[in-house]
Amino acid sequence: MRLLMLSSSKDGDNGYLETARPIIKQYLNNIDELLFIPYAGVTLGWDEYTAKVQHALADIKVSGIHQHSDPNTAITQARAIATGGGNTFNLLNELYKQKLIAPIQQQVKNNTPYIGWSAGANICGNSIRTTNDMPIIAPPSFDALNLVPLQINPHYSDYQPPGHNGETRAQRLAEFMVLEPAMPIIAIREGGALLRDGNRLTLIGPHTGVLFKAGEQQEIESGEDLSWLLE
Repeated sequence: MRLLMLSSSKDGDNGYLETARPIIKQYLNNIDELLFIPYAGVTLGWDEYTAKVQHALADIKVSGIHQHSDPNTAITQARAIATGGGNTFNLLNELYKQKLIAPIQQQVKNNTPYIGWSAGANICGNSIRTTNDMPIIAPPSFDALNLVPLQINPHYSDYQPPGHNGETRAQRLAEFMVLEPAMPIIAIREGGALLRDGNRLTLIGPHTGVLFKAGEQQEIESGEDLSWLLE
């Protein structure tokens, strides 16, 4: 399997996919065609979303899966697959509706490169139960692609605004750990990513991440080998 799971499409005030572009191009290794899954887009139309990604990745030919007459065939013929951010619940619901969960899993197992950012990274995990999004629609299941046997939390931040009395992200993830103590969660800060290359899993990018497991949390350094989580 080859997976690039980006926390976000942007880092700080940089442009759309600006900081991710060099990582994506290096990861694709001369592949110049990309099948884009825009289903996480809700307020952003799928044609508009695909055009936005095409503009950001000008050297790569991007086509939206919704623009193909048979989405299943589009998956099986894709040289590389990318899934964008937006609402994770809508994304997963549409994947179930189009019966694309198994085809994507199989294509990735056949070594077709997969890139996901935000919601597109979230669905790589065991389930979407650690998404940050509102459940604006109910998919048939929260079970996701399970391309890595753990949970992913994109856009992770320790910041708590002054005067804000709601739970922090860490507190929300602590709730998950109470119910699922054996299931690891990797929280990725914006600008960072998880990279899976076969049986090797690594945190990449300029920032640390956080591992939540069994009621504890620890910082993960960029470049750290996390392959043991795949066992």
